Amino acid sequence: MVPTGPYGSWPSPIDATVAASHGGAPQFVGVVGDEVWWTAPRPEEGGRQALVRLRPDGAEDVVLPAPWNVRSRVVEYGGQPWTGTAREADGPLVVFVNFSDQRLYAYEPDAPGGPRPRPLTPVSSVGGGLRWADPVLRGGEVWCVLEEFTGEAPTDVRRVIAAVPLDGSAAEDRAAVRELSDGRHRFVTGPRISPDGTQVAYIGWDHPRMPWDGTEVLVAEIPYGAREFTDTRCLAGGPEESVCQVEWDRDGTLLFSSDRGGWWELYRLRRDGHRISGALCLGREEEFGGPLWQVGQRWFHPLDTGLIAVVHGRGATALGILDPETGELVDAAGPWTTWAATLAVQGDRIIGVAASPRSGYEVVELCTATGRARVIGSPHDDPVDPAYYPEPLIRTFTGPEGRDIHAHIYPPHHPGRIAPAEELPPYVVWAHGGPTGHAPLVLDLEIAYFTSRGIGVAEVNYGGSTGYGREYRNRLRGQWGVVDVEDCAAVALALADEGTADRDRLAVRGGSAGGFTTAASLADTDIYACGTIKYPVLDLVSWADDETHDLESHYLESLVGPLATCQEVYAERSPHADRITVPSLLLQGLDDPVCPPVQAERFLGQMAGRGVPHAYLAFAGEGHGFRKAETIRRVLEAELSLYVQVFGIDRDDVPRLEFKK
Repeated sequence: MVPTGPYGSWPSPIDATVAASHGGAPQFVGVVGDEVWWTAPRPEEGGRQALVRLRPDGAEDVVLPAPWNVRSRVVEYGGQPWTGTAREADGPLVVFVNFSDQRLYAYEPDAPGGPRPRPLTPVSSVGGGLRWADPVLRGGEVWCVLEEFTGEAPTDVRRVIAAVPLDGSAAEDRAAVRELSDGRHRFVTGPRISPDGTQVAYIGWDHPRMPWDGTEVLVAEIPYGAREFTDTRCLAGGPEESVCQVEWDRDGTLLFSSDRGGWWELYRLRRDGHRISGALCLGREEEFGGPLWQVGQRWFHPLDTGLIAVVHGRGATALGILDPETGELVDAAGPWTTWAATLAVQGDRIIGVAASPRSGYEVVELCTATGRARVIGSPHDDPVDPAYYPEPLIRTFTGPEGRDIHAHIYPPHHPGRIAPAEELPPYVVWAHGGPTGHAPLVLDLEIAYFTSRGIGVAEVNYGGSTGYGREYRNRLRGQWGVVDVEDCAAVALALADEGTADRDRLAVRGGSAGGFTTAASLADTDIYACGTIKYPVLDLVSWADDETHDLESHYLESLVGPLATCQEVYAERSPHADRITVPSLLLQGLDDPVCPPVQAERFLGQMAGRGVPHAYLAFAGEGHGFRKAETIRRVLEAELSLYVQVFGIDRDDVPRLEFKK
């Protein structure tokens, strides 16, 4: 007989420490000679990103000890933070961005004497300083994106492609950094150099567009001996066409991923620069790209054979090999349902990062000669019996006006407990960030933390999410705070109406843009009994005026409307604290440049004295998204305590969250 216990009261081996230490994913894979390198999160080491190398014998070595943190702050969300090359006599040379000072460093890990990294770029005291991303080695220089602050405001910034000498001559001299691009665009990606070394391609865009709204493919000449690019011209893209990646093929043609046909698909620009082929894989209605939140993301990579490695899919994603001549696409076999936007190629090996509902993100190699895919790095390990993991259900719900709403439903699951037959479980609706983002179908131990205790989770890919084409993504244009709130509500009510969830024990939670959706849902609906609001946008007028970073400073013009003509809409859409009548938990990083704590603190002041239970936890040293293990543990326990108290769950093994009124 399986013991019976009320939902939410089940014991679980997935405690907050386990969940906190198994979060995050490897990122930014690359090859250095015969070795595979990547960055990996270290929650227990202050949340730093470690640089890891996979030795030929299969051993994983951390290249740089703590406190070195290989992470860029370009556009605050960062991007490719390292590059490397193998040298026959001297071993590898790696160039990387260190998070604390944002300087570029060169490092020779195999050099005798254990030398320390040497700085290549200076420190600037102006505003956010000098920042770098998406580096490429070329001769005696490293070419990369330079983000340079020109004043104290977060929008006092310019971006160009620049060349930094490897000899260290620019370490104290900004004038020794050579600017290559002409600065015509507010935002640029890193350089992609043609096989013959005579041309460079990159992507640019400007306010008020976001990169998933409209970008341009720029190609320029690299004249021998010239100090900068010449003859820069736009060859694809535009205000209503998003190109998210561009790469040169081995034959000198240009490949790019564009949503000109309604989906991010692969196209080829012929050598004459005037003719663009049709999509290389027609008629699939799938994405071969995604939102360019980080500079240097890769959804495809050309191979020396003429084939192309592609990450593609609708909702879930797969790694495939595309023959651009025939359009034939063959996917790698394996259990993985989500592939990250990072790929590297070495000979007949394709290296990526993938996860599944039963495994976290791992470094995976596909051998094109054999068709075999296998885990080669950062392998998933089960910290507890996987019988405690939830089994997700891929669902499509019907929302207002008959629109589809995609969601992943994680019912409560425990191998040794069942609930009383007459009881329905509590459910928490999770709203992802972005809002131009996506909830992937992967094992998340934070979800398992709740489901293994008897609390269901519904991850909603509301209208505006990526992974389902441009039309689905554009549903949120002018409708942020409406469509996202309605879609989350529709899923919650559908679960209650069908007898899956307890109508009286529904909650909502989210971070960043999902924090806005959560707060708006609590203020503007009567569906939820409580909510968890993490590092949110709360005051749209102030956020659009001067309370966020440069990348998103005009984002609301597409999500809400022009501030100059829609200020009343901004004010109305902002979550109103005086409309919230149920308990809430507000969580904030004190070093957050995207959603600064002033927004949370104003909101907290508006909640005070109204008699509605609320709690606020702020964390020093945390930015936009929590990275430290101790923070994640505290956050999970506080969130569980919120549900225990509001849902009337009987358990005493979680620190009690204290509310104010």
